[in-house]
Amino acid sequence: MNNDVAPPDAPATRTERDSLGSLQIPAEAYWGIHTARALSNFPISRRPISVYPHFVRAFGSVKLAAARANAELGVLTAEKAQLIEAACEDVRAGLLDDQFVVGVVQGGAGTSTNMNANEVIANRALELAGHPKGAYEFLHPLDDVNRSQSTNDVYPTALKVALCTGLDQLLDELDLLRLAFAYKGREFAHVLKVGRTQLQDAVPMTLGQEFRSFAVTLGEDHSRLRETSPLLYEHNLGATAIGTGITADPRYAAAVNHQLRAITGYDHVTAQDLVEATSDAGVFMTLSSTLKRSAIKLSKICNDLRLLSSGPQAGFGEINLPPRQAGSSIMPGKVNPVIPEVVNQIAFSVAGADVTVTMAAEAGQLQLNAFEPIIAHSLLQSLTWLENGCRTLRVNCVDGITANERRLSQMVGSSVGIVTALTPYIGYTAAAALAKQALAGQRDVADLVVESGLLTREEVTGLLALERLAGQPTTTAPIPVLPPVQQFPAPAER
Repeated sequence: MNNDVAPPDAPATRTERDSLGSLQIPAEAYWGIHTARALSNFPISRRPISVYPHFVRAFGSVKLAAARANAELGVLTAEKAQLIEAACEDVRAGLLDDQFVVGVVQGGAGTSTNMNANEVIANRALELAGHPKGAYEFLHPLDDVNRSQSTNDVYPTALKVALCTGLDQLLDELDLLRLAFAYKGREFAHVLKVGRTQLQDAVPMTLGQEFRSFAVTLGEDHSRLRETSPLLYEHNLGATAIGTGITADPRYAAAVNHQLRAITGYDHVTAQDLVEATSDAGVFMTLSSTLKRSAIKLSKICNDLRLLSSGPQAGFGEINLPPRQAGSSIMPGKVNPVIPEVVNQIAFSVAGADVTVTMAAEAGQLQLNAFEPIIAHSLLQSLTWLENGCRTLRVNCVDGITANERRLSQMVGSSVGIVTALTPYIGYTAAAALAKQALAGQRDVADLVVESGLLTREEVTGLLALERLAGQPTTTAPIPVLPPVQQFPAPAER
């Protein structure tokens, strides 16, 4: 039997060679032997880099900038540069996403990802020129597509470009969520409720104030995240292996930066010290910690939504979240706060990813950090999940929240917390005694104050007006002029 003869139904292949030997590559694949070895070596996450389209597009942008800069400097022929540019544009358009197949978690500081990009771009360029895939004598993945570059400057730069795009999309969703809470703040501006500290009844506020505070805190996080964007603009293209620029024209760094700015629309700048920039991962830690801050604060808001909607009969029951799905396989009619719950879990993941980024940044050694793939995976996943989480929280939850106004009104009327508003007029001692009576007899505080003769009904009504209780300008009830607090003794206990 001739072992060299493939069976009739075997898929067509092509032979590619590297310094380690040769491999059979699927004939239609745009990737080549370096990618094939990575597929064999890193069956870890089972998630190809194409799960992060921003990252793939960013590689297309970086390789496009490099091709244009190399052509400008005369180190790449115009013909080859044009073919590479056309292939890069296909990558940027998402036409070759399925060819970026290496796993997101990999050894080698991202070399496998860079090789994957080089091979896909080279083979697409060859195809455009009418050559078969793998005919690298006409256009080579390393000699041409990777000209003047190294994984060590291409990978972190592409990551920063991808993070800029992902961060912009997250910021858009975060702002829409902020606006959704602000809208609810206006809708609920007239709804008085009991505030709480340490899960105990406190002084009154409006439900609108509570929701407006959610909007404000999200706005603050939007600002903090926006402040990190310019930090991502600095890159180390032109550093090549360790920052000395070996194999690159001395003019290349400036030329490629100019091209990258034009292609991406971001104000990219070449780092002043390329050796330092090649080994430093500080910007990734900064972004990661800021994402964690935003995620944790968003999770706190979701905790509040779950508490406020708890019940509906034996819990707070102050608001209603839109019912999204059946909540139990055994309890008919049960509906759970599934949307806030999934956002909580996103926050847990982002917090864990921040630990991963921190450890990976610390583990860098000498002139390179070999752990940028796990940094990339952690940050891109956090950005993607937070963006999706903000969207589903807004669309599937916040927009449909309603208030249980009747229940809220009853709770305020029976709450001893409102006696705080009367303390300046009847004194702390008298107020405490009234609170005790109200709790013991489940009485309305306002009624007890009037019955005790401390204030008239008109005076109590003015002091307990919604605007005064919520700390808003009084428009309906004037502040009554009352005698000094010392004139009011504590009411006798009943």
